[in-house]
Amino acid sequence: MLKVRILAVAVLVASVAMGSMLVQATEPNAAAQELVEYRLEKWKTTHAEGDQSKKLAETLTKLRCEVKVDSHGGHTDVNYRCPKWQQLALKSHKEAHQWEGWLKKLGFETKHAH
Repeated sequence: MLKVRILAVAVLVASVAMGSMLVQATEPNAAAQELVEYRLEKWKTTHAEGDQSKKLAETLTKLRCEVKVDSHGGHTDVNYRCPKWQQLALKSHKEAHQWEGWLKKLGFETKHAH
């Protein structure tokens, strides 16, 4: 079961690292055509190993989430929440759907506006 979770985190981290898609949560601007709103009211924990936990924690922090990292028993727990709605402004519909899917896999509520 732990190996499945670790693999799932690896896939999520890899999807974020696609190209240069690592962005920060931003307020809408003229260049942004798509908005993804997201929140996660209660703390959630994901297991990761090595560099994957660091990348996941960095990404969640850039998305204005609260993040706590705890290493033990050969793996790392990444605890996160984002109790207030945040917005992620993206340039394309495709990027918006990729981010929305990634956020949902991590347990976030999402809204996607065009």
